[in-house]
Amino acid sequence: MKFDDEPVPGYSLPVLPGHVSPGRLERVLRAGRFAVTTEIDPPDSADPAEVLRRAAIFDGYVDAINATDGSGANCHMSSVGVCSLLTRVGYATILQMSCRDRNRIAMQGEILGAAAMGACNLLCLTGDGVQAGDHPHARPVFDLDSLSLLEMARRMRDESCFESGRPIDSPPRVFLGAAANPFVPPRAWRAQRLAKKAAAGARFIQTQYCFDTATLRDFMAEVADYGLLEGPDRLHVLVGMGPLASARSARWIRDNVPGIHIPDAVIRRLEGASDQREEGARLCRDILQEVREIEGVSGAHIMAYRQEATVARIIEETGVLEGRVPWYPGRDDPTELNPEAPEAAGDLPAAASS
Repeated sequence: MKFDDEPVPGYSLPVLPGHVSPGRLERVLRAGRFAVTTEIDPPDSADPAEVLRRAAIFDGYVDAINATDGSGANCHMSSVGVCSLLTRVGYATILQMSCRDRNRIAMQGEILGAAAMGACNLLCLTGDGVQAGDHPHARPVFDLDSLSLLEMARRMRDESCFESGRPIDSPPRVFLGAAANPFVPPRAWRAQRLAKKAAAGARFIQTQYCFDTATLRDFMAEVADYGLLEGPDRLHVLVGMGPLASARSARWIRDNVPGIHIPDAVIRRLEGASDQREEGARLCRDILQEVREIEGVSGAHIMAYRQEATVARIIEETGVLEGRVPWYPGRDDPTELNPEAPEAAGDLPAAASS
């Protein structure tokens, strides 16, 4: 969908009634379209060209790009830095914010700064412990957790004030999100925990990797029982997924990365394939096709670490965008597109771009 009130292609949009942000992701989700997000690993570099190169591989295939925030407690370029570089050229970004490394003073300042630079989406995370990363002797902060961070960000946006009560002159117009992991114990209270995040202000959710669609179906049914998938302020669940490189890497991930559940059947499927990397991509496509049919699922969050080039093919072969071409730099300028393309993006019908 191409928005009629788009002032300049790629720029922030007017905030519609009932919306909280000027971003494209919120519009796509509230319009009921199946959204696709992905993430880039920030570089170990101060070179802005490296960030833009990593983002360009997803051009035309995703509705927003997550900038991870020291994932695994490893140090990289900051999430706010990556979001600043990407929003400068018009990409829709999701600012990840971990409670591990900042106190509430730093986080509130960063939320304002990121919003001022055009970041419209904020994913609130508690964060991995420092012992998991490359600076195990760093001092963790954890002044807040994901729930209290959501509440603080919502108050900044909706009540125009800092946590201290001091007024904010121009509040951050951000669409708030959180993470969920329904695939590992204790599963019994995962939906209840999600309901608390929704009450705190979350309106979109990105889950951990899904390799078990039966468990996901049960979880989504529980979420529906809490009434979280109805009404104008419903929760939009984007299911995490990604291609596995081999059975060996799947075993390593299962044994060494906390929170990721990979069933034995998945590993056996990879072991039985003549090309395990291709089978991993095929598995991701199969999961995406199945997930899109589950009641209440609003989209997919595709995480393809070191396999980013497979994302476009997975999306094309599943057809989940239904002809939409999410915005990217150059989409609306035919002179910047491949001259061999069958039709310029600017000539696409109005319902085919977003």
